[in-house]
Amino acid sequence: MAHRFEIRKNKKGEFVAYFCYNSETMFWTEGYSSKSSAKNAIDSILKNGPTAEVVDTTTD
Repeated sequence: MAHRFEIRKNKKGEFVAYFCYNSETMFWTEGYSSKSSAKNAIDSILKNGPTAEVVDTTTD
């Protein structure tokens, strides 16, 4: 599977959800104090991401 979410702990001991494509991290969430909060963030991305608006604020 090329696309995946990973939950890892950062240096502060917080849980962070990473979205990876092959071996490259594409984006990650803020740190959460519980693993369930990181899982909730993943669920929110899966639910709301496909219909999210794309806004280009560049001037060129």
